[in-house]
Amino acid sequence: MGSKPLPHAWGKPAVKALIRTAPEDFQVDEEPGFTPDGEGQHVLLKVRKRNTNTQWLVRQLARFAKVPVRDVGFAGLKDRCAVTSQWFSIDLAGKAEPDWSALDSEDIQVIDVVRHGRKLRRGALRGNHFVLVLRQIEGDRGELERRLRQVSREGVPNYFGEQRFGQNSSNLEQADGMFRGKIRVRDRHKRGLYLSAARSLLFNRVLAERVRNGTWQRVLPGEVVMLAGSRSFFTVDMLSEQIEQRFASGDIFPTAPLWGRGYSTAQDQALTVETEALLEFQSWRKGLELAGLKQERRSLQLQPKDLVWEWAEEEALRLGFFLPAGCYATVVLRELVDFLQPPLPNNTEL
Repeated sequence: MGSKPLPHAWGKPAVKALIRTAPEDFQVDEEPGFTPDGEGQHVLLKVRKRNTNTQWLVRQLARFAKVPVRDVGFAGLKDRCAVTSQWFSIDLAGKAEPDWSALDSEDIQVIDVVRHGRKLRRGALRGNHFVLVLRQIEGDRGELERRLRQVSREGVPNYFGEQRFGQNSSNLEQADGMFRGKIRVRDRHKRGLYLSAARSLLFNRVLAERVRNGTWQRVLPGEVVMLAGSRSFFTVDMLSEQIEQRFASGDIFPTAPLWGRGYSTAQDQALTVETEALLEFQSWRKGLELAGLKQERRSLQLQPKDLVWEWAEEEALRLGFFLPAGCYATVVLRELVDFLQPPLPNNTEL
């Protein structure tokens, strides 16, 4: 059961472009959601990697430091086909600290080292800064700049990117096999990937329906809204002028479910939209519940921050922007240009 084409918020772009023609055209710099302690049993490494798999690098760090893989932590997966920087923690309790500079190679550089008191956990991340280069642009430059201004002003639907689902939706196929009892996945990492892909597809289906019916930027009766800058949310029992003002000011955002145990807290019209969008996924919803995932919410809207652009060459455009943790640069790009990219390895954000 593969992912379906997702509707665009502002219509399919008329301008075409190539992305990721080289790793340097897709640069990501992680911004942590914490301040290092400066002391403690964990060493925090900020590593710049090029064309390198995050999970592979975790294993290399563990081997180099002579610790179990479980003692290496990181806040989030980063694109493989890119130049990225991110933080890792290594638990060195009772161990001598190695010479980290010996890790440096053509594709890996340690750019900062600091002590910390706790293991770095997934999600301990404010977001990511992106610098992307679009090449071989075909179409009206004026139209592209109009799109850029519109996206900067009004944002884009907060879809999960296609890379979440694996090459040719392979992660979804594996998830479906798990839910049907046809396969059993013992590897915890792979199992987590497949469950996450299934959950993301359900979210995308609800958001896609809200884009189609024009309500992804509206608070519906019974809406579950999220407070800006947090994961806290509440249900809007009744629309009011105060709710509309809070939404207009960016204080609250409409959401869709990240499926798991428990019931959706949506009501009224918002619940009707969710229910109808997920009618065909009863077995997937049950599978996610049995897997022990807790039901959560995710904002329908994504607002790129500090979006800037410049024409680097006649047919190349350089973009810069910041996205909160868990959001995808490619879902911003898809509202700007009809892009092509070289074939990516499976699970490119690993």
